[in-house]
Amino acid sequence: MSLETLSVPQLELEAVIGFNGHVFSGLRVHPDREHLIYPLGCTVILKRIKDGKQEFLHGHTNNVSCISVSKSGSYIASGQVNFMGFKATVIIWDYAQRKIYAELLLHKAKVEALAFSPNDKYLVSLGGQDDGSIVVWNIETKQAICGSAASSQSSGHCFTVQYSNTNDNIFVSAGSGTLRVWELDLPNRKIWPTECETGLLKRIVKCMEISDDDQFIFCGTTSGDIMKIILSTRRLRDCGPNKKKYSLGVSALRILTCGHLLVGSGSGAFTLCSSTNFKTLKEVQLVKGVTSIATRGEGQQFFVGTEAAQMYRFSYEDFKAELMSTNHNNAVKDVAIPFAISELFATCTEEDIRVWHIDKPIELLRITVPNITCNSLGIMADGHSIISAWNDGNIRVFAPESGRLMLIIHNAHRMGVTAIAGTRDCRRIVSGGGEGQVRVWELQHQGHRLLETMKEHRASITCIKIKSNDKECVTASSDGACIIWDIVRFVSLQRMITNTLFRTVCYHPEEYQIITSGTDRKVAYWEVCDGSAIRELEASQSGAINSMHITQDGKHFVTGGDDRLVKVWDYMAGAVTYVGIGHGGSITSVKICDNNRILVSTSADGAIFRWKFPHPPSS
Repeated sequence: MSLETLSVPQLELEAVIGFNGHVFSGLRVHPDREHLIYPLGCTVILKRIKDGKQEFLHGHTNNVSCISVSKSGSYIASGQVNFMGFKATVIIWDYAQRKIYAELLLHKAKVEALAFSPNDKYLVSLGGQDDGSIVVWNIETKQAICGSAASSQSSGHCFTVQYSNTNDNIFVSAGSGTLRVWELDLPNRKIWPTECETGLLKRIVKCMEISDDDQFIFCGTTSGDIMKIILSTRRLRDCGPNKKKYSLGVSALRILTCGHLLVGSGSGAFTLCSSTNFKTLKEVQLVKGVTSIATRGEGQQFFVGTEAAQMYRFSYEDFKAELMSTNHNNAVKDVAIPFAISELFATCTEEDIRVWHIDKPIELLRITVPNITCNSLGIMADGHSIISAWNDGNIRVFAPESGRLMLIIHNAHRMGVTAIAGTRDCRRIVSGGGEGQVRVWELQHQGHRLLETMKEHRASITCIKIKSNDKECVTASSDGACIIWDIVRFVSLQRMITNTLFRTVCYHPEEYQIITSGTDRKVAYWEVCDGSAIRELEASQSGAINSMHITQDGKHFVTGGDDRLVKVWDYMAGAVTYVGIGHGGSITSVKICDNNRILVSTSADGAIFRWKFPHPPSS
C-alpha cells in the first residue's frame, strides 16, 4: 500500500461478486464443511455455503495465485504474484481468528503452488517459472527449513506440488517433463528428490492427487490422459484412458473416498471415472475449462470452478450440475445504478449486460450479444429501459425486466459507440463515438430520429454527463478537451483543454462546476460559466484515473483507476477521507447509489465490489 493511503481509514467491504476461475485448484472447501474458500484479486474470500455470507482476508499486495487449506482446517495458505525483480509473499492465515498468522518471503515474482503436511507441521511452497525453487517452511517457528531447485536442469518448469496424506516428510512435485518424490531430512536441513520412472512416457503434468493410503499418485496431463504412479517404488503403474483422451488436457483431479476419480478437462468436460481402468462412469459438459474441484466431507457433494468464473454444485448420486454463482470472467467496462432506486445495478462487459440485486448480490438478468463488446451503459431515469453503447457502432435499448431488445440504432457511430447518456425526460439519448463525434437522438414511439451531429472532438469520446435541465451536456475526450454543449441549439458553449487524455467528467450537483480526470493522475475543478480552471488535486501516484462519481449532496466524490484503489474525497477540502483496497485489476468504474448507502466499483479482472459508503447523506 502506498504512503499516501497509510494513514487514511479503510472502506468497509460488504460483498464481492467475482471468482478468479483461472487459478488452478483455487476453489476449496474448508474441513468444517461450511465454507468455500476462493481468490479474487488481492483478496481471499470465505463464503458460507448455507446462506452465502462472505468474509474477506486482506493482506496481499497483488493477485492471489494459489490457495491451500490444512487438513485440520486451522490454517489457510495463499500465495501471490508480484512484479519481476520483487519477492512474492506467502501468507498463512489463522482460520479461527481470520488474521494473518505468518508472512513468508523468499520466492521471486510468483508463488505457483502450496501444500500443507498432514499434521500441520510444515508448508511446502513452489515458486513460479522465474523462481523455480521449492521451499519447506516450519509452521510453528514461521521459518524456512530448507529449499532446492524444483526440477533438474534437463527438465522443464514445475507446476504443482502435493503432500503425502500420512507422512510429514514426503511430498511430490510435478510439471513439464518432471515428476519427483521428495523426502525431508530434518536433522541435515535438506530435501532429497527421487525422479519417478515413467519410461518412454513424456508428459506435462498440470494437476496431481495422492490416494488416501499413499499408495498411488495420479497425475493429470496436458495430453489428456492420467498417469498412475506407485509412490513406494516411484514407478509408472498405468496410464489412461487409452482410446478417448480428455480434450484440451486434464486440468483438475480429485480422489473420492470410494476410490473413484473426479476429472475436469480444459474443454469443460467433468467426469467421474474408475481409478483402476480410467473408464468414464458419468459425464457432464460445463461452460469453459474446469480449473477447480473441491469435495465436501466424504465426497457426497462437490463443487467445481471453471474458467468462465462460474461455480457449480454436484451431488454424487445424481451427478447433475447446479449453477451456484455466475461472475464476469473478463473486464467490466461500466456500471449503472437506476435513478432514485438502490436495489439494482447493471454492469456491462464483452458480449453481455447483467443486472444484479444489490443487497444479496445475485444475477437477475443477462443480455448477451455474441462477439460484440458493450463499452458503456446507462439506465433511463424512469427505469423502463437500459441504453447501451457497442463497439459495432450500434446503440441498443433493452427492457430491464425481460432483456427484450426494444430499439436498435444502426450505424450510430463509424468507429464504435464509446459513451452514452440519457436525458431526465427519457426522450433523448446523447452518444459519443470512437471518431470523436457527439450525436443527439430523439426516441419516438415507433423508432428514433437523429437530431444533430456535433463535430469538435478529434479523438474518441470517453464520458458524457447531461445537466439536470436536459439543456446542456459535457463530454470528455481522449484528445485532451472537455466541451460543454448546448443540446437545444447544438452549439459548444465552453471548451476546457489540458495536457491529458480525459477519461471521466462529473457535474457538481449544483452544476456551477465540473470535475475531470484522466491519464495525468489529477482531478481538476472547472467553472461551467467560463471554462476556467479552479484547482488541481494529485489523485494518484501510479496510473490513470478511469472513473469518478459525485454524491447527490456534492460534499464527496469517489475515484478509481489503474492504482487499484477506491478513494473517497471531500469535495471542498480536496482530501482523501477513505480508501478501499482489494481490487486485483485496474478499476474501470465507480458509482455511488442515490441514498449514499452503497458504493459499487468494478475492475478489469471481472470483479464487482460493494462497499459501505462511509458518509451518510446530510439531512
